[in-house]
Amino acid sequence: MSQQNGPPNRLLVAGTVSFYLVAALAMVMANKWVLRSTDFPIFFLFIQMLIAVILFLVCHVVGIIQISMRFDRATLTGLAPLIFLNVVGLTANNFTLKYVDASFYQVVRGLLLPFTVFTSYIFLNSRPSLRILYACAIVTAGFFIGIFLDGTVISTRGVIYGVVSSMMSALHAVTMKRSLEVVGGSALNLSWYTNLLSAIVLIPLIVFAGEIPAIMLVLHFASENLGTFIWGSAITGGLGFLMSIASVLSIKVTSPITHMISSAIRGIAVSFLGNKLFGEYISYGRMWAIAIILAGSLYYTWVKHEESEQASKNKYERVNLEDVEEGSATSSKHAEGYRRSVAEQK
Repeated sequence: MSQQNGPPNRLLVAGTVSFYLVAALAMVMANKWVLRSTDFPIFFLFIQMLIAVILFLVCHVVGIIQISMRFDRATLTGLAPLIFLNVVGLTANNFTLKYVDASFYQVVRGLLLPFTVFTSYIFLNSRPSLRILYACAIVTAGFFIGIFLDGTVISTRGVIYGVVSSMMSALHAVTMKRSLEVVGGSALNLSWYTNLLSAIVLIPLIVFAGEIPAIMLVLHFASENLGTFIWGSAITGGLGFLMSIASVLSIKVTSPITHMISSAIRGIAVSFLGNKLFGEYISYGRMWAIAIILAGSLYYTWVKHEESEQASKNKYERVNLEDVEEGSATSSKHAEGYRRSVAEQK
């Protein structure tokens, strides 16, 4: 039976986008819920990763998925840059959510696109077009509008952590391809190794960050914060595992434009829920900043889609032209050979 190579089923696309959107949205809101009432962002991140690791192992044992158990020096060395960026980026991300409103989270993370374009140019020699630079300028303008015209008290530490998180995420994307080669191209194995090794690296960081007293305080008094932490950890740990699958599926069965639009919807939903669930104030400056960042991101995705299609078209035309030229050259050789044979017969 021949395998169908057509576009994915519409129901599959809709289900995948909804799955990714709900999981990502719930992840952000649950993180904010826990971080508002606790003082150990690194330990919270460690528990999230630990739960994801346990779920990976359980699924492996029961045969739902197959993950690699190879821990040789070449694998660990090859994945070291990605693990470093993942730990720093996710730690900064948790601190960002702790110090800024959920509705402001997208603004302080607004420089992700410009950083991604810049790091791709530096490390991958991917020269951006003028329209791509326009998109980056729009997004950057939205970031600064949000910072300076928000009209509310903004945590400087939260902004710094947001910028660091964006920078690490951009570098993470650049190192992803090389890291995939280390694990034989398996995105599932890469997610497994990333969660496991990052959790191990976080253990000494918990001690160095001085989070032990805050952890003991919550555990000892068994306060309401303990219940929030346990439920929040369970929810976000499970969602972190699902996000490993959801992000791969979303990119695999949808177009980049669909993926970006779903991310834009998530950003708007986060701002709305931040206002409704946590009573956060959304100023006009904040609304304009979010709108401008989303507009620049969507414009970037549209430009990249157009440039990708044009590159594919040019490649197709070049291949056809080479085939025509090769055919003409072959015909000329046959004609020349025929003329020589006729001359020799005479």
